[in-house]
Amino acid sequence: MKLDLQITGHNFELTDAIRDQIREKAEKLDTYYSDIMRCRVVVESPHRHKHKGKLYNANIYMTVPGGELVIKREPNEDIYVAIRDAFDAAKRQLEDYSRKQRGDVKHHEEIHHARISAIFPDKGYGFLTTSDNREIYFHENSVLNGGFKHLKVGAEVNFAEEQGEKGPQASTVRVVEK
Repeated sequence: MKLDLQITGHNFELTDAIRDQIREKAEKLDTYYSDIMRCRVVVESPHRHKHKGKLYNANIYMTVPGGELVIKREPNEDIYVAIRDAFDAAKRQLEDYSRKQRGDVKHHEEIHHARISAIFPDKGYGFLTTSDNREIYFHENSVLNGGFKHLKVGAEVNFAEEQGEKGPQASTVRVVEK
């Protein structure tokens, strides 16, 4: 980390063991994202709840290039569990932030629109015709929700396209409800 770790306790005094655990977990955050400029951990004990006993919150505020990440988790009766859960969430947020900065964002399959142009129920496949008049093969296993036996020529569908052994084929075929 570029800046020192700041550890604060609200409504109670933090023990050395708790501070040591927080330092150890904060140092590990550096392995997930090395440009953390500031990390402030606030452990608090909100006012007592009559039925739940004493609860602890562990909130983490991290300054990173381009923003601040704030981690707030549900309170827990065990202070060590509250700290662990907060740092686990911080790890996930840092990994996501790092992926976004690198441009490693998940790309979803493009959804295409077509009409069923031919069905061969006894052989378990059919063909779709796209708006640009391409013919795309599909297998009965590609039809979602086991709906192959209910398909009719002319029905509108959405599908994802992939390259098969003999050319383009449709996967995840879904009938468009009207």
